[in-house]
Amino acid sequence: METLANLESFVKSAETSSFSEAARRMTLTPAAVSRNVAMLERNLGVRLFQRSTRKLVLTEAGERFLQSIGGNLEALQAAITEVSSGASEPAGVLKVSLSPTFGTTHILPLLPELLRRFPRIRPEWHFENRPVDLVAEGYDAAIGGGFDLAPGIVARTLAPAHIIAVAAPAYMAERTPPTDPAGLSQLDGIVMRSLRTGRIRHWAMRDAAGTEMTAMLPETIVVNDPAAMREAAKLGLGIAMLAVPDVLPELENGSLVRLLPHWYSDAGAISLYYASRTLLPAKTRAFVDLVAEAFKRDRLAERFAGSLG
Repeated sequence: METLANLESFVKSAETSSFSEAARRMTLTPAAVSRNVAMLERNLGVRLFQRSTRKLVLTEAGERFLQSIGGNLEALQAAITEVSSGASEPAGVLKVSLSPTFGTTHILPLLPELLRRFPRIRPEWHFENRPVDLVAEGYDAAIGGGFDLAPGIVARTLAPAHIIAVAAPAYMAERTPPTDPAGLSQLDGIVMRSLRTGRIRHWAMRDAAGTEMTAMLPETIVVNDPAAMREAAKLGLGIAMLAVPDVLPELENGSLVRLLPHWYSDAGAISLYYASRTLLPAKTRAFVDLVAEAFKRDRLAERFAGSLG
């Protein structure tokens, strides 16, 4: 497999009929160009030039070889230049997997800034409630939880995934707030059936002292999407157990209130997944850095922590 330097030395020498002139154009020494051409001839097993003290003359084999690679060499040089610039400047399709509720609420608002900084990036963002296979499905990155860490995949923790009990103020207006998770069984439950297992999940909650208790919500309303649970709770239909990030705007604007403020369920972590840090594409690095910067600037890890009450 010939190096580009050997091929370029041959082409420039053929065009100028001189090692010295080729060296000047390539900013090399004449000896280096001559050595590159000699290596190419040795590897091919043919003589490409007839050498004299005055000039170089292509042999018949040299003429055929020049015709074969001339245009291809220019295309190869252009391809190398494009890839090299892409390695330093973020560019290309950025394929990312995000959960619908979390992604649209907390990551999608970062897109204008990403495109302002890196206009050559073309986002292809998939909003889906499933752990994807980054390598097999061609994703550059994913944000979520519960992904299998295949070889070469990095998980960068962004924030805790804490589950809390919420309800609309109107729903609780004429009801006595529960004092512990067991009391949730006396209220209407808005629960979710897992798309993966087909089961309804009930959460074990804990408090700051480490006491654990299962929250057995009645299966009053069953849906299969966290966003639907949130909207049903806002309509005053009952209690929902949801991740803090999925209801943070509603808690802050008062359309939902948190029950049992000192109790939460730990569902692991919200992580940013991407391929190995080695030779990480510039577009992926730009996305990873922007998300990390936003989480730090907006103190999202702290705000998502249901353990803080």
